[in-house]
Amino acid sequence: LQSDPADAEIHCNLGNVLLAMGRLDEAEASYRQALQLNPEFPEVQHQLGSTLQKLGRSNDAISCLRSALRNKPDYADAYISLGNIFRELRQLGEAEVNYRQALQLDPQFAVAHYNLGLVLHELGQSKEAQACYERALQIDPDYAEARWKLTMSLIPIIAESAEEINSCRAQILPALDNLDAWFDGRREALGYRAVGTSQPFYLAYQEQNNREILEKYGKLCARLMKHWHDRQHVGSHSSASGQAVRVGIVSAHVHSHSVWNAIVKGWFQHLDRSRIELHIFHVGARQDDETDWAKTQAASFQQRNGDPTYFIRVIAERQIDVLIYPEIGMDPTTTKLASLRLAPVQIASWGHPETTGLPTMDYYLSAELFEPKNAQDNYSEKLVRLPNLGCCYHPVEVQSTPLDIAGLGIDTNVPLFICPGMPFKYVPDHDHVFSQIAGELGRCQFVFFIAEHIWSDMLRRRMGPAFARAGLDIERYCRFIPWQDKATFYGLMKQADAMLDTIGFSGFNTAMQAVECGLPVVTIEGRFMRGRLASGILRRVGITQLVASSESEYVDLAVRLGRDEKFRTGMRHHIEKCRIVLFDDIASVHALEDFIIDVTKQRASTQ
Repeated sequence: LQSDPADAEIHCNLGNVLLAMGRLDEAEASYRQALQLNPEFPEVQHQLGSTLQKLGRSNDAISCLRSALRNKPDYADAYISLGNIFRELRQLGEAEVNYRQALQLDPQFAVAHYNLGLVLHELGQSKEAQACYERALQIDPDYAEARWKLTMSLIPIIAESAEEINSCRAQILPALDNLDAWFDGRREALGYRAVGTSQPFYLAYQEQNNREILEKYGKLCARLMKHWHDRQHVGSHSSASGQAVRVGIVSAHVHSHSVWNAIVKGWFQHLDRSRIELHIFHVGARQDDETDWAKTQAASFQQRNGDPTYFIRVIAERQIDVLIYPEIGMDPTTTKLASLRLAPVQIASWGHPETTGLPTMDYYLSAELFEPKNAQDNYSEKLVRLPNLGCCYHPVEVQSTPLDIAGLGIDTNVPLFICPGMPFKYVPDHDHVFSQIAGELGRCQFVFFIAEHIWSDMLRRRMGPAFARAGLDIERYCRFIPWQDKATFYGLMKQADAMLDTIGFSGFNTAMQAVECGLPVVTIEGRFMRGRLASGILRRVGITQLVASSESEYVDLAVRLGRDEKFRTGMRHHIEKCRIVLFDDIASVHALEDFIIDVTKQRASTQ
């Protein structure tokens, strides 16, 4: 560029290098300089669009990619990138259209088949999705991501029946063995690309012990990532000298998010900085006011979206003693990093309330009130039960906004039950619970929330027969309304009679928010930690009357709350009187602090 500053192609090449290095702002500047010199340069418009997507500027990215396609209508790569943005925005229909357009231009485009499979899987078309992955592998037999996803797609997002869940569980262990065998020889070096791209996330919503499956999965992740890491020469951990223990938090959700609000923020508010030095490794793209606050509370803050090599290096540079992963299983980069040994002590927590199965995780942070007596059997890590709810939760303190519920088709003259779980939290075995409550009460309404239209439609279609068998019309009893902001959601809860917690995979943040609104919560104390979150909250405030031990008790409690105004009012008053014990409980933070100090000393004494 010094010799020829007017060469648009060189500006583009520089942008490509900067993009690969994660220097997104500089890459954008280079691409824009190239476009000033050549405004109709489709390759630059494509790369600029990809950069803007990484910067979180989706609308600008879409505009750039559409400009590229106007200048080069047969640009299949641009259709792929456009589809990726729409998939990220959860506009799955638009994503599918763009992937199919890329395939029309190039039927042998393996990436297009793979990406189309991702969309079809999320649209509930599992068989069609698997056919896409198989086609991608026919074109490119070493397509590691497609081979990985072919295995993970055996786990349904929303199961149509209990038989489908049983079929999944019968297939997944041998399928993981086959996947492990596939990554042999030269393919082992390709494995790091696949790790984390698709995860057994939805397995947690099946109310069974997943430890054996997740340990097999975790060992594979660790093997492939170690093979890659051993060849990177990016440094390794070493213990720091100094009084304070250096603790790193690796998370994709250092922003206003359920994991941050429920678990992590309390650590930053209350850990003693003379004993604990906190470092943040933010592997996600999103930022907000919570991110800005976190920066002021940390000894160091590093953020880069989706770049494991960068984080391996900076974690080593900070000489971290203890790494904590609040939510393994929800983000690709987090999973890649968690599959490696990057610190002497590594800890998982319950942002995704399930064992990780990773041999690289030493401990799992949970809570006394969330775990059954035999809980250690459910974890590959050593279980740590922190006091009470295991977290220091500050009330949201949202000013509720009144909601015109009649305008949403909700009958204001019948018992109203809030059902706030994501559609995949409701499993087929419990569909009949709602029809039984409706049958007992005669008149009532259940309010579900539309997070993804296709998922809500699948849930409604699956639950319909349970109502029909009881001689009831699901449309009379169930309302699926748009997702609400917090203020409106709180307003709705203040008008409801009860919240029905999801059975098998409980809600923590939603149960806490219900308690803030004085709304009774009906729950079942599940077999595993993930099914005991709401029951732990209710036990903490001394309301065991709302904790059922069976489906029939759950139905009876819901019916009583819908029918017995005196009982319902008494529960509200009890919640309002006793809920203060749930909030700003620093006992768990002090226990975590002592635990970190102790395990660090133990390790030092054995060296």
